[in-house]
Amino acid sequence: MPVVKEEKIIDSFETLTKEIEPKPKIIKNCIMAFLVGGTICEVGQVITYVLRKLEYSKEDISSITTVVMVFLGALLTAVGIYNKIANFGGAGTVVPITGFANAVVAPAIEFKKEGFIFGVAAKMFTIAGPVLVYGIGTSVIIGIIHYLINLF
Repeated sequence: MPVVKEEKIIDSFETLTKEIEPKPKIIKNCIMAFLVGGTICEVGQVITYVLRKLEYSKEDISSITTVVMVFLGALLTAVGIYNKIANFGGAGTVVPITGFANAVVAPAIEFKKEGFIFGVAAKMFTIAGPVLVYGIGTSVIIGIIHYLINLF
């Protein structure tokens, strides 16, 4: 007898959970992600356009744009604006390079109470660390291969 009661309780709990659970707004979320991600990318394009008008080289434009976008992402995270943008735009804030800056700065800010070494420094690369390790490691290997190819 007790097993039947437990099954009824579980079934009623699952039914109640399904009724209360908010339904995802997939179309709206996709549109918001597209608009926010597109806006972030447009900011990068404006920076690129301005630097092109100032007659920087292509390499300099690429580097400066990257640095400015990372700085803007870190700054907006530090002052609490990036999280509001992320709540509004969802995945649209993850893909651009500003999402990487957010992934580095947000844990650092969150754990600053634990001190500079064990808080900020230790937690800063919790999310971005694996990306950096594999990205830098791969670039070093490719650089060595490129050097060896040009040697011959």
